[in-house]
Amino acid sequence: MQNRYTGDIGDYGKLGLLRVLHSSELSIGVNWYLTPDESHNGDGRHIGYLNKEQYQACDKQLWSELKRIVESEQREIAALENEDILQAMYYSQPLDFAGKTKSERTKLRSEWHKEAAAVLNNTEIVFVDPDNGLIVPSAEGTVKANKYVEPQELADYYSQGSSVIYYQHKARRNDTFYIEQHQRLLSCPAFNGATGLGLKFVTTSQRYYFFIVQPKHKEIINERIQQMMNTAWKEHFCLFPL
Repeated sequence: MQNRYTGDIGDYGKLGLLRVLHSSELSIGVNWYLTPDESHNGDGRHIGYLNKEQYQACDKQLWSELKRIVESEQREIAALENEDILQAMYYSQPLDFAGKTKSERTKLRSEWHKEAAAVLNNTEIVFVDPDNGLIVPSAEGTVKANKYVEPQELADYYSQGSSVIYYQHKARRNDTFYIEQHQRLLSCPAFNGATGLGLKFVTTSQRYYFFIVQPKHKEIINERIQQMMNTAWKEHFCLFPL
């Protein structure tokens, strides 16, 4: 996540999803995986949905709150951390690798993750929002690794008793690639007993949200997602059975 993305259509989808889950009285923790703003592309400009009233049908309150933030030009994640948008615990410390050696990056990330896990402990669902999704081999150990989530970080949240949702950016791969990647992750011993769920947000740009569900949360999470898919959100999300 970068501050410049605040209020774009991606936020509408992910916060809409988290609001659905919170309405089932599951406590939510959010780690933004905040990284410094970049300027080499036009990401974050997908705000046209705020001028189209048909999007209100999914979640009018959320739509109105994001419209207010964008129009006020307060496009920082701090603006999202209010109870009118989502009642949650947040971890907002940036993970900035600029100017650091590999060993310094490793130490910084370890300390950053340990603090995040402590802040979000005791929440029933932890949502992590890296720019790109699961770490890929070409990014491991590099300055760009802060744009990815490490499997061990997901495992640590799961070991604390939380179900976990992670954002996955869709690059030049088909759905099958990402589904199989998630299935391999679920097969790891660290996620013993977990079940999977996948949602693709298909509006404007394609984004995935993959779930690692604790047995104790399986029934309520499945129920809430099925209910969501019977609302106006069904025009924007595609559900993958896993």
